Amino acid sequence: LIGDPAVQLNYPQNNIVTTEVNNVPVTASSSDTLRALSYVTIKGYIADTAGNQMSGFNGILYPTVFDKAKSITTIGNDPPNPPFTFLLQKSVLYHGKVSVVNGDFQFSFIVPRDIAYQYGIGRISYYAEDGQTDAAGFYENVIIGGSNTSAPADLAGPEVELYLNDSNFVSGSMTDGSPQIYAIIRDSNGVNTVGNGIGHDIVALLDEESDNAIVLNDYYQADLNSYKSGKILYPLSDLAPGKHTLSLKVWDVYNNSTTVKTEFVVAESEGLELDHVLNYPNPFTTRTSFFIGYNRCCTSYDVMIQVFTVSGKLVKTINQRVAAEGYRSEAIEWDGRDDYGDKIGRGVYIYRVLARTEEGLTAEKYEKLVILN
Repeated sequence: LIGDPAVQLNYPQNNIVTTEVNNVPVTASSSDTLRALSYVTIKGYIADTAGNQMSGFNGILYPTVFDKAKSITTIGNDPPNPPFTFLLQKSVLYHGKVSVVNGDFQFSFIVPRDIAYQYGIGRISYYAEDGQTDAAGFYENVIIGGSNTSAPADLAGPEVELYLNDSNFVSGSMTDGSPQIYAIIRDSNGVNTVGNGIGHDIVALLDEESDNAIVLNDYYQADLNSYKSGKILYPLSDLAPGKHTLSLKVWDVYNNSTTVKTEFVVAESEGLELDHVLNYPNPFTTRTSFFIGYNRCCTSYDVMIQVFTVSGKLVKTINQRVAAEGYRSEAIEWDGRDDYGDKIGRGVYIYRVLARTEEGLTAEKYEKLVILN
């Protein structure tokens, strides 16, 4: 026992019931087999403790489909006790996020190529919540094995966007010593998260250290009602100051892979620093947006942008309070007009960015922009 044996675990009271697998009722004498690369649809409903459908339940379902159980043996490091062998279902074929409407749910996915091909019993585990109550359940009468010989061809790897902290990140930007890996992944057939140890894991490498590879299968989160896209969120910590590289390799269910890389700098200073200050588009004609990178995460800043001619004349001042969800600001828009509302002539201009935190920390940086008329 761990903890107080007198305290009852807070299990969900309501149930989740599976009704169909590939349009075959689960009460039928034989259900459809989930084969590698086959398209699967599961249906069911949320039930109360009496087994009645909860038609007022509108929330989110989190289904997890497991491959067949594997034999796992302990390493026997507690002599004189011998190694112990047990069965465990740990290969995740699909983990999703699905809407529940009036108590009903339905989700689809494509079974990965990396299943164990012998036929056997898999498992579907469920958890659902609607903000007020929750439910749990499972279904263990699903056969998994074999291969779909008529599956369409797929030779393209997933589309992967790799960031630090949020999608405003630009390669080479600054962070503190505890950034978060943030990746957006899309694939027309789905992402492989089986993790069966044959080299098709989702893996991140920090500074190309392959001996310390970070396996991220369990950190993939599918988008709502889609097996074709999702995100990865994974926290890093205690990174040394200086420049670092990060690479991420992702496989789809057909075992096509994609590798993407980025760079970032962990700032040594405890003060405020600005980095990757830019405006886009640049050059521009009628409108541009300023973006600012900071070394301090998730902070609001008072920002002043001053635009000067190359001779040093101040033509425009922009004062704005901006928020940074990660280490990069939201866009600061400018229409290319001076402080009097007149359009500025074409040419090269210098702009100064001054940022101040609520604690009074300040930093500034100069950059160049070009206006085309």
